[in-house]
Formats: sequence, C-alpha cells, structure tokens
Amino acid sequence: MHCPACGVTVATYRNPVPTVDIIIETEGGVVLIERKNPPHGWALPGGFVDYGECYEDAARREAEEETGLRVTLTEQFHTYSDPKRDARQHTASTVFLATADGHPVAADDAVRAGVFRPDNLPALAFDHARILSDYFHFKETGRRPRPDRD
Repeated sequence: MHCPACGVTVATYRNPVPTVDIIIETEGGVVLIERKNPPHGWALPGGFVDYGECYEDAARREAEEETGLRVTLTEQFHTYSDPKRDARQHTASTVFLATADGHPVAADDAVRAGVFRPDNLPALAFDHARILSDYFHFKETGRRPRPDRD
C-alpha cells in the first residue's frame, strides 16, 4: 500500500476489527435489537469502534443510536475474539454491562428493539447466544467466562 500523502510504500496488516457489544440491563430484562442489515436476526446492541474513539464512548454511542437509550456503563464484562464470531470478517468485541431507564426504541440499523429474559430469548446472531449465556451464568454465580474457553 502507498501512503496517499507522500507515496511511500507502507506495510499493511490483517488485524481483527474492534467492536463493542452492550448488555443493557433494564427493568424486566436485557435489551436486544433486531438487525436491519445482514446478517439479520436479533442481537445485542453494538457495532464498530470508530477511529479515534475509545471503546467506552463507542458503547454509549452504539447503545443510543440503536435503542434510543442513554446508558450508564457499569463494567467491562469480557472480550470475545473467535475469528469465526462474525462471518463477514474477524472482529474482536469488548462487551460492556450497562443500565438504562426507559423503553428501547429501534433506530439506526435496528428494525425492532425489545426487552428479554433468559426464558424468552429469540434466536440470536453472531455469538450473542454464547455471550448472553456467559452473562446469565455470571449473574447467577459471580463467575466470569474463562479466557481459555473454546
């Protein structure tokens, strides 16, 4: 690749793309969105981290863009980086826990938004079923996912 400013050849690397996902805890359950764009299906609110943006700001931005909720991040939960987690490209997602008041309203690239409990989860896109399984286990036991888990 050549630098557009000076023409010097620069090395390019294939690196995972950073993303964030947010588990928004509200009265009654966790917030999920139904995706407008492929891959379709229900998912945690989230998306790509913009260049120059910290992950925490990306999480707050994505949550508000997709659900209309202003969230308070409470903690960083875990990072999921399986190269197969997104069929489009290798992403590494840092998952945040957050709280919010109010009802989610779908916006941006969300068709619908809703609040779900462990007993009424829809089919989920990406690896979000695994993420929520880890989250619900954490809520029951206080134990976080192990870094070496397959």
